Amino acid sequence: MFGATALLTLVTLTGLAAGFAREWLLVASWGAGARTDGFLVAMFLPEALRAVLAAGVLSSAGLSLWQARAERDRLPWLGTLTGGLLAIGVLLAAVLMGGAPAWVRLIGPGLDAPQREVAAAALGLLAWSVPGTVLQALWTVPLQAHGRFLLAGAGSLLYNLPAIAWLGWRRGAATEVEVAGCFVVGSGLMAGVMLPALLKAGLRPTQLLPRWAPLRELGGRLWPLVTSAGLGQGIALLERIVCSYLGEGTLTVLNLARKLINLPLVALMSLNQVLLGVMSARAGEERLALLRRGMATVTLLTLPAALGLMLGAHGLVALLFPRVPGTGPLPLLLAWYAVAMVVASWNSTLARYSYAGGDTRAPLAWEAAGSALQALALPLLAWWLGALGIVLATLAGTVLTGLLLMRANGLWRPLRLGPQVGVSALAMALCALALKPLPAATPLQELILASVVALLALLAFAAWLRPWRLA
Repeated sequence: MFGATALLTLVTLTGLAAGFAREWLLVASWGAGARTDGFLVAMFLPEALRAVLAAGVLSSAGLSLWQARAERDRLPWLGTLTGGLLAIGVLLAAVLMGGAPAWVRLIGPGLDAPQREVAAAALGLLAWSVPGTVLQALWTVPLQAHGRFLLAGAGSLLYNLPAIAWLGWRRGAATEVEVAGCFVVGSGLMAGVMLPALLKAGLRPTQLLPRWAPLRELGGRLWPLVTSAGLGQGIALLERIVCSYLGEGTLTVLNLARKLINLPLVALMSLNQVLLGVMSARAGEERLALLRRGMATVTLLTLPAALGLMLGAHGLVALLFPRVPGTGPLPLLLAWYAVAMVVASWNSTLARYSYAGGDTRAPLAWEAAGSALQALALPLLAWWLGALGIVLATLAGTVLTGLLLMRANGLWRPLRLGPQVGVSALAMALCALALKPLPAATPLQELILASVVALLALLAFAAWLRPWRLA
């Protein structure tokens, strides 16, 4: 189990790194301005669908249905769903392509007319990445059921590789339509690498005739998971709409900051999956003790990373984007996203405590409350503070979700979180005072100093929290 977890974590980290490399190449090739903003608007809907499916909603819904069937019925069931979901994917692609100008106007209403035209052309081609994305998500079901996690986890890497290669070769000469075509090729690669294994297992073209009953059964399992994942995408849509009115490059720098923040969270994903499995087998005080250890471990993993990102933000941006116009606001946004990352990591662990007790609806309601606050605060704070207001709205929604998670389960006193939260807040506040670049220091020197501080924080919190000794 631990070998598979480590391998999947490595593949996931590689995929996230590929996603960031894609964003870096876009900015390095086109700058942090109107051109990159327009392409990100074009990518939103295909990327939102891929993000929802990559979050595991289809495999989570399909695995139990696969396991419930007799061995001889599994591949015919998979073939029926393959035909049905392929037809749905083609229909979605046609709708996106046919309505591309309207979709671009909805997502980026503040874009200029020439940018909207280019974005609509790119979206018309990007739409055809949807069928491959849907098939890849479905075909992970039999592979994961047989413990083959590598092909399923390599989806993000394969999706981004053609675009990375093309942008790395063509750089500023690459056009939006060319890059969009690369993502269509990448979506085909995601599904294509799985096909030989399925054919070897016995899947045949004669089994691909769609049938309504399996689709309806899968849809019944799927809609609650899609609703939960869709909350985040709805907020992302609102962010893009607001960003399109905040000036050139705003959407680009926000997207870059989010991609950078996602990289330290890979280990947290694996930790929470393990923690959920262990807590599910316990009850009462034993489960609470495991949660106490989990919260301490999460703080130990995320807080030093956040402190390092806050102190090294200017140096990191200077090294990644030398002489790239429009990246000036990125260090401040990255620092505040780091604060939100710490709170979000606590929330994720607290939600696993509810899941372990069989309660999946209440965390969804609390997440929806946090998302509602974020949606209300986002346009107001963005009007007042610009791009920083969007990040602060994210932080406000995340804090509300955490408070609701703790209050509903009565966890504040049993977990004894007061000192942990207080020291974490103090450490981040002290780092916030040093957000400006150090005088007479090179970017590399700033990164070295930030790394030293992060390492010292890791050692200090390990000596204080000692999660391996909590009972």
